[in-house]
Amino acid sequence: MTTDSPAPAAAAPAAVAEKQLAAEIASLEIAEDPSSDQQEQKQEQKQEQKQEQKQEQNKEEQMQVPPHRSHDPKNNQKRSDPFQFGSRYLTEEDDVFEFNAWDHVETDDAYKAYAEQQYAMQRAAPVSEFDKHRFNSDPAKWWNRFYQNNTSHFFKDRKWLQQEFPVLEQVTREDAGPKVILEIGAGAGNTAFPILAKNKNPQLKLHACDFSKKAVEVMRNHESYNPELMQADVWDVAGEELPPGLEENSVDVAIMIFIFSALSPKQWKKAVENVYRVLKPGGEVCFRDYGRGDLAQVRFRKGRYLEENFYIRGDGTRVYFFEKEELADIWTGKKFAKENGDADEKEGVPFSFEIENLAVDHRLLVNRAKKLKMYRCWIQGKFRKPATQNTQ
Repeated sequence: MTTDSPAPAAAAPAAVAEKQLAAEIASLEIAEDPSSDQQEQKQEQKQEQKQEQKQEQNKEEQMQVPPHRSHDPKNNQKRSDPFQFGSRYLTEEDDVFEFNAWDHVETDDAYKAYAEQQYAMQRAAPVSEFDKHRFNSDPAKWWNRFYQNNTSHFFKDRKWLQQEFPVLEQVTREDAGPKVILEIGAGAGNTAFPILAKNKNPQLKLHACDFSKKAVEVMRNHESYNPELMQADVWDVAGEELPPGLEENSVDVAIMIFIFSALSPKQWKKAVENVYRVLKPGGEVCFRDYGRGDLAQVRFRKGRYLEENFYIRGDGTRVYFFEKEELADIWTGKKFAKENGDADEKEGVPFSFEIENLAVDHRLLVNRAKKLKMYRCWIQGKFRKPATQNTQ
């Protein structure tokens, strides 16, 4: 017990020390309370700064991604230049199968070599002379059969036309005044009816012509056909007469979408002359058609070649694939003056359009499921009849 007796005496100083330590801790905690809010604010500010830095970093990263590779809807705005043909450019860093289509894509060397092989094969196995006469003597017959089989469900409505040709938006405005549109090769009305659907001009008159009786019948039976605004007629643009109900110098805008290619080269001069006659001075032509090297040309097999760049499809309809310079010579009249041997490239030709725009639309379409690449080539143009005609 003697060993335990000093413990009560020693407990007093220990208890005092604990109380002093507790008091010091309390005083420390009390002293720290005023600055604790400031520390929390500093921490919050640091977190906010980090978040802002991350946001800035993300913005910079997004800005570094080219618009054509971005999925941001802001990069899908309408083009201000109709002849820009899109802005999704294919670069070496891109995955070609990321999107369904790429703009301004020239064919690669492998495709060019394959195309030349195809052209050689096509020339070596042309259409027989008998079939040439059969298909060229009555082309309307084959288009009648086409529309008999396909009616109005083969082509999609061309709702993109007012984007490609702003004049179509201008003439359909409410305050545009009396305007006349002539669509040549109107088919089942896949151009005419979308134009009428957006039309606000009560004084607009749209003439839709095709040399297929069946196509005109399809248009007249369409639920949107309104004789007060639209007139559908059979007319051959390469014939001797002007369209029914139209006189010379009476049309503001002529539309030719994938129709000129259906004509034989022998019909080009008369067709362009008729378009020139029917247009008002200052009137314009909205033009789009196939370009040479398009996939549709390259994949033709034996027995479809009529002459250079001119073919017969499996359904009996004809199609030509143009060069840009070739079209320019056709519509200015230079081609026909040269054929006549005239020194003056415009002498002896009853027309000469001004070429306001003419461009080639190279596009790569992609089948992502099958990993297939399809090179398409179209030519788009805007031709104007001079406001002041040169009478010779």
